[in-house]
Amino acid sequence: MKGSIWYGILALLMTGQVRAQSLAGIWQGVETDTGERGATWPAELRLQKSGSAGMFGVLYQEVGGQPFITVTFQVKGTQTGNSLRLEHQQKLSETGRTPFSYWCEGFIRFTYDPALEKLTGHATYEPVGDCDVGTFTFYRVRLKSAATVPAAIETTLRVSGRNVLWYADASLKQPVNTGNTYRTKLTKTTTFYLTQGYYPTRQSAVVPITIRVTGAAPPAKLKPVVPIPAPLPPDTARPAPAPILAPAPVVLPNVLFKLGTPDLLPEGIPVLDQLATELRNRPTLKVRVAGHTDKIGEPEKNQVLSEQRAEAVKNYLVKAGIPAERISTIGYGDARPLYPSPDARNRRVEVEDIK
Repeated sequence: MKGSIWYGILALLMTGQVRAQSLAGIWQGVETDTGERGATWPAELRLQKSGSAGMFGVLYQEVGGQPFITVTFQVKGTQTGNSLRLEHQQKLSETGRTPFSYWCEGFIRFTYDPALEKLTGHATYEPVGDCDVGTFTFYRVRLKSAATVPAAIETTLRVSGRNVLWYADASLKQPVNTGNTYRTKLTKTTTFYLTQGYYPTRQSAVVPITIRVTGAAPPAKLKPVVPIPAPLPPDTARPAPAPILAPAPVVLPNVLFKLGTPDLLPEGIPVLDQLATELRNRPTLKVRVAGHTDKIGEPEKNQVLSEQRAEAVKNYLVKAGIPAERISTIGYGDARPLYPSPDARNRRVEVEDIK
């Protein structure tokens, strides 16, 4: 009897090892702790299974603040339970190379946290130049709640990942939510498109999450006709939001940009909508939009980027119905930071009334 109990326990342990969570997928994160103080290398790791425990894929990296300097390695390794050992196989591509730059190669030992869908890796590099060690931190987006929900019932969808952004379309033009949970009602099978704001790169993946819907939505209830009450006097206790526009330059709150890009972040959209409303209410007003960057990267590239950010705000306002001739733009590059660099709040725009 005792022997059969131990055989059963051994069988369960072996089954647990066989069923270890696959690490195949797309992981997004960063390399740090290489000996260069404050330096970061945003990265993306794409893995596939090869046999029972083998893994292969590509590791893409950028230099933090200089996304035009990149490398893509082919990697290969072995997964053992919640551990993974990856080796650099060969360099597939490289951009921005100089006679004094190089990328470190060697192997990386990862530990997997299934609760957070997190990989923590410690690299041991071949002793070339300053190559020594490095620390990798990766996260992946995975659905952690049920993939099937009842129709028209409010449900909480839950996913893993860091700084998750939810969109209703694959082109990322319709943001619907931020964070790891989304409380919503669905009436039909729906696909959401998720990205991570945690050290994004030019290669950052868009992860589709499909939620199936079962059953039918209950029939809509007819609402009784209610007489329209007389309009109430203005509520002086709760004044309308303060206007954005002023003769002096005004920093738009929350209109920030992704690092190294002119792409607007979703949290800035409400204030741009408010600005468009003010411009529609004041049809003779003209404004100047000024773009700014943080002091990361080359000044010449930052100048171009600041001009692109000002144009991004102008394009949004034009799409909202504001005539283009009412909006001028200018870029100041990294010459006018408001905060000590690096600080994301320096990636901003300012608007002023030029009458």
